Amino acid sequence: MNNPLERLTLHQLRVFQTVARNLHFSKAAEELSLTQPAVSMHVKQLEDILGVSLFEKRGRRIALTEAGQHLFEVTCRLTALLQEAVSTMDEFRGMQRGTLRVAADTTAGVYVVPEFLGEFHRKFPAISVALDVSNRSLVARKLLLNEVDLAVMGQVPDQESLVAEPFMVNELVVIAAPGNPLSKKDTIDPADLTKEHFLMREVGSGTRAAAERFFISSGVTPKIAMELGSNNAIKEAAAAGLGIAIIPKRSITLELSANRLVTLPVKGFPLIRHWHVVHIKDRRLSPPAARFKEMLLKQGMRSGSGQ
Repeated sequence: MNNPLERLTLHQLRVFQTVARNLHFSKAAEELSLTQPAVSMHVKQLEDILGVSLFEKRGRRIALTEAGQHLFEVTCRLTALLQEAVSTMDEFRGMQRGTLRVAADTTAGVYVVPEFLGEFHRKFPAISVALDVSNRSLVARKLLLNEVDLAVMGQVPDQESLVAEPFMVNELVVIAAPGNPLSKKDTIDPADLTKEHFLMREVGSGTRAAAERFFISSGVTPKIAMELGSNNAIKEAAAAGLGIAIIPKRSITLELSANRLVTLPVKGFPLIRHWHVVHIKDRRLSPPAARFKEMLLKQGMRSGSGQ
């Protein structure tokens, strides 16, 4: 036996509800901008689907049967729920409700994304915001598993299912403690770096990958003194005179102003990379995610490298 729910339509229920409210086919037809025969047809179809009579004649007027009265009460509740759903969708569309879930790699999550999220929250205070800061591989995994709406990262995985758009320049610079002898030079040839001890990010880091590409293209074999898992650790080690490092300039603003670190004028630097906003190609962005992406693309390049 066919399930009646598979044959019912919202239009049929709307026609029935209008007739039941007016207890008059002609008035219902006028309200719905339909002909009276069309209204009668929809009601008859609904009665056939449900297997019950919904109206009965009482003299010249019509009245609801017991089944019709019950269905009328149900359709009123259903209409209220649908109106609530539409109103809620309007709130989502109007940024009065919703959640923005962002994942970012370690550098972007600390030095780039919070600034934009702060502005986003000021503009749309009703939207809940969640930021997950992880290494690059975990960020990509969370995006592919739909655990976040957007990702922000420097080096984007080679995945056909991802769309990546650059929104901000990421300048990589060579840093050292102010007392390093190289800081006194006006220009430093890459070959001179072979005498220095390098502080490097861990294998898999986007900054590490960019540094290694520079070393290969310059014919430089660096002496790696330490591998460290964060920019903060790199900065502290460099400031302590343990070596020099390649690091995003945006991450050392305070250290430069406090003269705890200096940038070295190495030929070929700064290395220019970009931060990207990334999402799944075939997945429609939620209104909050679409607005945040728009903000990144519009304002990111104006923010530059943070100089």
